[in-house]
Amino acid sequence: MFLLKTWRATAFGLFGYMNFTKSGFIEHSKKFNPEDMQTKIEGKNCVVTGANSGIGYATAEGLASRGANVYMVCRNKERGEAALSKIQEATGSKNVYLEVCDISSIIEIKSFTSRFSSKDVPVHVLVNNAGLIENRRVTTPEGYELNFAVNVLGAYTLTELMLPLLEKAAPDARVITVSSGGMYTAPLMKDLQFSNNNFNGVEQYARNKRVQVALTEKWAEIYKDKGIAFYSMHPGWAETPGVASSLPGFSNSMSGKLRTSQEGADTVVWLALQPKEKLVPGSLYFDRAEAPKHLLFAATKGSHSAIDSIIENLRSMSGLSS
Repeated sequence: MFLLKTWRATAFGLFGYMNFTKSGFIEHSKKFNPEDMQTKIEGKNCVVTGANSGIGYATAEGLASRGANVYMVCRNKERGEAALSKIQEATGSKNVYLEVCDISSIIEIKSFTSRFSSKDVPVHVLVNNAGLIENRRVTTPEGYELNFAVNVLGAYTLTELMLPLLEKAAPDARVITVSSGGMYTAPLMKDLQFSNNNFNGVEQYARNKRVQVALTEKWAEIYKDKGIAFYSMHPGWAETPGVASSLPGFSNSMSGKLRTSQEGADTVVWLALQPKEKLVPGSLYFDRAEAPKHLLFAATKGSHSAIDSIIENLRSMSGLSS
């Protein structure tokens, strides 16, 4: 196991340094089609979680600049209002709205989705972006490990409760989940809350992001006849406030080599704009292209068979009926 973990970390480090940095984005962007980003999506409703900073903010701004009605889901009202004003000023769009909800709380998610459902608006794009790395083992008031509560359980609960509104936007509805290249270092594991005494926040984050990728695969399969498409993506290594606070050593050592938030968000916006015929449901995307979900010899592929039992646990934890 030690050798396998070492190989995963080494392969991820080399693969990441060659591809996930700013220079990787610049190299990959040579193959981008500029016309892909010129699509206007006036009147489409887009919900973006964790939208007050970093990749979420850049995503919300990118969608608003293309005419979408953007609903920014933020935990902090004041920071959300400041981000909202900046986006409205930058894009000239007044169709940007703030929704306050802490994605770590099942109770708050249910309250938010109930309020939002009363608007009776179809949701064309749901972006599950909210996420964090908490290096200490912190438990939420509802009893869940904090990283898991936000990155997995919160995203799962919100998506499931948004399904009726996504169906209203069918066949154009899509869910885009922002994962992380860190998931390459972790197989899918049933120990969702890292009950091991040797808690490691970075490892838990990687595990969470692996769940997101496997969950996207399963969602695409379950809801393929509902007119809702599911995609995951990873943004590469971007210089965001979250990275700076959670991984200060990494952020400092990679100073000048990290992507901007806009570069990290580029593929999210791209996925929101593309005709579905160009995309593969359930796939992982990186720099506007389908990406592998597993590194060579990392022995993570077979672990995805655990997703059914994981979904059962998530459904039970979220209190959603079968």
